[in-house]
Amino acid sequence: MAFAACPLFVAGRASVKFMRFYETTPSHDLTYSDVFLVPERSAVTSRLTVSLAPEDGTGATIPIVSANMNSVTGPRLAATLARRGGLGVIPQDLPATELDAAIRWVKAQPVAYDATVDLGPGDTVAAALALLPPLAGHGIIVHDEHGVFLGAIAAERLATALPDARLGDLVARVTEIDVDELDGPRAAFDLMVAADLQFAPVLHEGKVVGALSRKGALRSTLYDPALDAEGRLRVAAAIGINGDVAGKAKAIVAAGADVLVIDTAHGHQDAMVRAISTVASLGLGVPIVAGNVVTADAVRDLVGAGATIIKVGVGPGAMCTTRMMTAVGRPQFSAVLETAQAARSLGAHVWADGGVRYPRDVALALAAGASSVMIGSWFAGTIEAPGTLAVDEQGRAYKESWGMASTKAVQERFDKLDAYELARKTLFAEGISSSKIYLDPLRPSLEDLLDMITSGVRSSLSYAGATTLAEFHERALVGVQSAAGYEEGKALPVSW
Repeated sequence: MAFAACPLFVAGRASVKFMRFYETTPSHDLTYSDVFLVPERSAVTSRLTVSLAPEDGTGATIPIVSANMNSVTGPRLAATLARRGGLGVIPQDLPATELDAAIRWVKAQPVAYDATVDLGPGDTVAAALALLPPLAGHGIIVHDEHGVFLGAIAAERLATALPDARLGDLVARVTEIDVDELDGPRAAFDLMVAADLQFAPVLHEGKVVGALSRKGALRSTLYDPALDAEGRLRVAAAIGINGDVAGKAKAIVAAGADVLVIDTAHGHQDAMVRAISTVASLGLGVPIVAGNVVTADAVRDLVGAGATIIKVGVGPGAMCTTRMMTAVGRPQFSAVLETAQAARSLGAHVWADGGVRYPRDVALALAAGASSVMIGSWFAGTIEAPGTLAVDEQGRAYKESWGMASTKAVQERFDKLDAYELARKTLFAEGISSSKIYLDPLRPSLEDLLDMITSGVRSSLSYAGATTLAEFHERALVGVQSAAGYEEGKALPVSW
């Protein structure tokens, strides 16, 4: 078989090797469903020996970033993601005080245990169910008005209680775990199995410092958290390109943000270049991410202005209507491939933003050269995502999601404008304003999705004979397939 390579020539010399196309180089742009990975001879004996840590300076240990969308990344999801090695980006639409508080909240969360869901004895079961579904491994911590720990309620108990029942009447002095009893995640898992516990509050000197589940303890043996120099969870935050860019950037870094994202729908514009230059001149000491773009020319301009990571993707998101409204955008696999090559030649990196619906798509984005993959709507329908849980007529739990250029987002972003100016901006909104994102009954938590995504990507690396993402970038062999070939790869539902 003949292999068509994808070299990038800079100043007369070839750059670092990139993935190859199987047999022939395509003559048109491709998206994730158009391509597949070809297995190669591999010396990798276990997918657990594979490292998924990106080398883009963010400090993440898995290549997963949650999108800076109001319906996707709040402080709870950002903390959970960082605990498993990823990076959450707090959206720019939050008021300055809320953005500051969100960053500081993430920084204050435990690393070894889960963040707690806290309510008072006067709160109702309905209020608890708006935060947690009645599933094993989750629970509510109940404190009185003085902050005194009263006990906990396993989430499963909520399924059999009346909606207006007070939590104070249901609370039980459940088995607790003292920090001093724990000697690492494996010991915590064994302790919970021995005590037949699925969920337990973790206490230190009588105060709750976190919560623990069997799955949580097990995951701590498999994931390395993304931590800053002080051992706190890492978090990113976004700003726009208008207004006091320098002031906003300094404020969120002062609050503790480890990565700064400068974000706008059309990243290849003069205002973005000016914003990057302004932030880069401040010397804040954090990676600067900028986007969104889809071309090598845009990468060169943004990196030249001072960005270290470029966010790639115009129109592939589930909540985005840009392509149908404007015809602007580009198939995501080709966009990532071209921009990643350009970024690498300049010592920079790219994040693939949008268009992923399966673990295979994440693997293909990484094969194309992305250092990390940004996920939006896929994470919106999780327990940890912002917003409250609702239940439809069939009893299925869901959360609301919306696009960041939609009418809903525009109205929230510019709610302080007078009615006339707000109406003008709303008139030209794009994107979906409201969509129900249902919790997957098998994977209702962000962590459940991370398990599925990372296990798939680890296997992808092992099929390519790669033990690191850098090796995967070089060794990946990609073929082009028909729509029928893509459909063939899907598992068919079994009917009896």
